Amino acid sequence: MNVSTLTCQQVRQVDRRAVDQYGMSSLVLMENAGRGVADQLVGLGIEGSVVIVCGKGNNAGDGFVIARHLDLRGYRVEVVITSDPAQLQGDAMHNFRILQRTDTPMAIVREPIPPNDALAVLSSADWVVDALLGTGARGEPRPPLDAVIDRLNACGARKLAVDVPSGLDCDTGQATRHTLRADHTCTFVAAKPGFFAPGADQFTGQIHVLDIGVPRRVVEEVLGR
Repeated sequence: MNVSTLTCQQVRQVDRRAVDQYGMSSLVLMENAGRGVADQLVGLGIEGSVVIVCGKGNNAGDGFVIARHLDLRGYRVEVVITSDPAQLQGDAMHNFRILQRTDTPMAIVREPIPPNDALAVLSSADWVVDALLGTGARGEPRPPLDAVIDRLNACGARKLAVDVPSGLDCDTGQATRHTLRADHTCTFVAAKPGFFAPGADQFTGQIHVLDIGVPRRVVEEVLGR
């Protein structure tokens, strides 16, 4: 399927049509997204632990799926959650509850962030996965995400963003003061127009477009083809 870019609004339309009109399960779409990122990480090479840092939206749900699939393949995975898990909803909560029943280590960021906290695991990580903010996020990341993103940028691990680097506007490519600088970005269905704005590549790194199983016709309908 040759699609150059999809805006944030178009991505929402694709997801809505796939679920409401084509009968796909949103859980299946999330599963495909998370497994696709896990496949990409394995292909890039994992030489140590992977720390997956999750927010509270569907991006976090993708992160929980990634963690499960990496653990299934024998990699050392640790999950850091930046909000009260009780705030998770829908598919994200569903996948959190699955992961909760495994022995995958999980920690919660508490404010203010002390020196010896949940993010201390970053110091020994080979990869950090940014599953904080998705394509719908706008404006400056709020506390504690601003401080968390700064900590991720400061650590020496390789960094992979899920769908969009947190803090980057996927439509305009405008970066906030606290934007993740990823080495790789795994985005879903199609690249986002902001990825090609001048200077955006310093935040996206190498872009990988992953198929999550949405029928080709759904995308064509959204694009008016």
